[in-house]
Order: sequence, then structure tokens, then C-alpha cells
Amino acid sequence: MNDMQAPVKMGETHEVWIDSVGEKGDGIARVKGFVLFVPNVKKGDYVKIRITKVLQKVGFAEVVEQLEKPDITEQQLGKKKFESVSAEEFNQTEEEPSQDYEETEDFGEDLDED
Repeated sequence: MNDMQAPVKMGETHEVWIDSVGEKGDGIARVKGFVLFVPNVKKGDYVKIRITKVLQKVGFAEVVEQLEKPDITEQQLGKKKFESVSAEEFNQTEEEPSQDYEETEDFGEDLDED
């Protein structure tokens, strides 16, 4: 069996998009690729959820709050289509990469030409 742990824990809250609706009528959301079933929502809803049960491959959650849809595109998120992000991930700022080298104008001049 696979011993990988789910990326969510019971009691956590996440802000998610409802990607689709399952055959039993529950909404389907994803947190870090992990599938969560959420009742009483419809496709396209943006909601805050609380994780109520976590199984090996799927989880279940309840709506805590109906949220206003943010005006962002998938490209701005840098995420795959249908991938949900938590509020913490969304609000993180990217740090500038450090430069551990000295800029010079003689780049490559020390290489031997054949």
C-alpha cells in the first residue's frame, strides 16, 4: 500500500473553488491535488471550507463561509487548471533570487578557444 499522507488534516480550513459536481450532488474541490467532497455547493462557487473527514485518497468538508470570487486568472496564480490554493499560498510573496556571483563584463574570456 501507499503510505503517503493526505495534504490536509481534519479541522483545517481552506478557501477553494468548486471544480465540478459529483454524481451524488456533492461539490468537488482540490487542495494540493487532493480531492475533497463538499455538500450544498455548485460548480464555480468559491467557498471557505473546514475539513471534516480525511481518508487515504479523498476527504470531506463543510462550507464555513460563502466567499466573493476573487478577480484573478489561473495564469496569475501560476497553477494548473482546477487546482485550488489556500489563502496562505495565495497571499505568499515570492522572494527575489539571491545573486551569489559577481557580475563582470569579461564573461567567458577565461575559456580556451579550440
